[in-house]
Amino acid sequence: MNIAEIKYNDIANGLGVRTSVFVSGCRHRCKNCFNAVTWDFSYGKPFDKKTKEDILKSAEPSWINGLSILGGEPFEKENQKELLSLLEEFHSRYPEKDVWCYSGFTLEEILGKKESRAHTETAEKLLRNIDVLVDGRYVEELHSITLKFRGSSNQRVIDVKKTLGSGNIVLYLD
Repeated sequence: MNIAEIKYNDIANGLGVRTSVFVSGCRHRCKNCFNAVTWDFSYGKPFDKKTKEDILKSAEPSWINGLSILGGEPFEKENQKELLSLLEEFHSRYPEKDVWCYSGFTLEEILGKKESRAHTETAEKLLRNIDVLVDGRYVEELHSITLKFRGSSNQRVIDVKKTLGSGNIVLYLD
């Protein structure tokens, strides 16, 4: 897995101040994607032990609310195992902090309720380590600057823990 960018002290990709990790690799190719450079799986730098530790240490201060994972596409198969390792370690160190993830796949695709390349055993474990999922492909025709935490109105901001616990989609309310 490659990391395209890490934004420290980010306030744009989730609630509060966060560390945001942009992974490389995406096959969705959404029209006018804000981060098309990350479509290439080889873009950026390899995710190694030092990078992982830098990400984890950056979340240590009490004023950091959590970690956000974006892309590229976090749920591309090539990214899942390394991200799972990162999120498991993050929750082990910071159980009080949350994880947001932005994916072009819908929750139904990730869970295998709709056919998708994202659905794997690792994807389901990865999902259980995410608190808030912003799902769905970016659709330029549905873009609005009034939307909070998402780019187009088809995308949902899902409370993953409540959704998995109830079996029904529960939207995140901040």
